[in-house]
Amino acid sequence: MILLACGTQEPFDRLVRAVDAWVAGGGGPVFGQLGRLGPESYRPCHFEWADLLPAAEFEARFAAAPLVIAHAGMGSIIAALAQAKPIVVMPRKASLGEHRNEHQLATAAKFRGRPGVFVADDETGLEAAIAAARAGGGAAGAIAPHASPELIAAVRNFIFERRKSS
Repeated sequence: MILLACGTQEPFDRLVRAVDAWVAGGGGPVFGQLGRLGPESYRPCHFEWADLLPAAEFEARFAAAPLVIAHAGMGSIIAALAQAKPIVVMPRKASLGEHRNEHQLATAAKFRGRPGVFVADDETGLEAAIAAARAGGGAAGAIAPHASPELIAAVRNFIFERRKSS
């Protein structure tokens, strides 16, 4: 079952409506974790959902899902890459009141084209991104759950050099 992950903070009605319409049109099946819903938040009619799941249940659903659809949050993207699982992301937009700034647009742009990451810029591109993800599969290989020794050394050197110049 495909997992829709909208994060744990604010609702993402635009994405939830688009996934609900896709499921109604024959897509799916989907289970969604929608986040903290307000009284006016959209509640889907065509797939099962919860506002927030216990962490263990969410992790189990994430691991079992053949595909994840999510907001363009780093936690969702990194989790999918760590499991070599295809992910479709649609960025929240501050200009639409969905977030405090436009950082998810930058995140989506940075990951666009990376194996296993499929970007839908908005709801009109969601169906095509899902189709591409289903056809294209996951990342070439899972990313490591920790930083490489080379990266750790580079960060240490950067910090040390900054301290010396201060």
